[in-house]
Amino acid sequence: MAEKKSLFKRLWQTFRSPSKVAVGVVLVFGFFGGVIFWGGFNTALEVTNTEQFCIGCHEMHDNVYLEYRDTIHYANRSGVRASCPDCHVPHEWTHKIVRKIAASKEVWGKITGIIDTPEKFEAHRRYMAEREWQRMKETDSRECRNCHNFDYMDFSVQGSRAAQAHSTSLASGEKTCIDCHKGIAHQLPNMRGVEGF
Repeated sequence: MAEKKSLFKRLWQTFRSPSKVAVGVVLVFGFFGGVIFWGGFNTALEVTNTEQFCIGCHEMHDNVYLEYRDTIHYANRSGVRASCPDCHVPHEWTHKIVRKIAASKEVWGKITGIIDTPEKFEAHRRYMAEREWQRMKETDSRECRNCHNFDYMDFSVQGSRAAQAHSTSLASGEKTCIDCHKGIAHQLPNMRGVEGF
């Protein structure tokens, strides 16, 4: 019994005033644990940032992905392709995390079956489109600008209407890409009441 009290007393003393070795062990484990967590977190983030992940559920594969395959963003003469995350997920880390958190609402829609049939998808198309248009407008079409840089636009090779709009409304900041380019990669919903349509 005296041995047990002595052992507990020594353990208690150790925990009350930890040695430098104990602090070092905690720091080393903390460092490696952090590296493993961060690596796992970044890996999961990148996996969820791929087209294959985006079209992994039939709602996306059978609706918007099929529409997207018929657009210039999927196949074009230059071979440059914008995939789902290029348009819907910011490249900068902080903005990407904010977008991933906001996307949890979309996961909830998947889990609850809000858009699990073509009829339900069509019924919600306008709401989903307007939400995405608003997000893009609030970020000044940041994801469009990852590929389309205003500073390098050659107005002389654009149509007269596009050159006029780009050199005035876009240049002044009065409008952003999504104001004129709705439906560039997906079928438009009923556009009754939408400005410009």
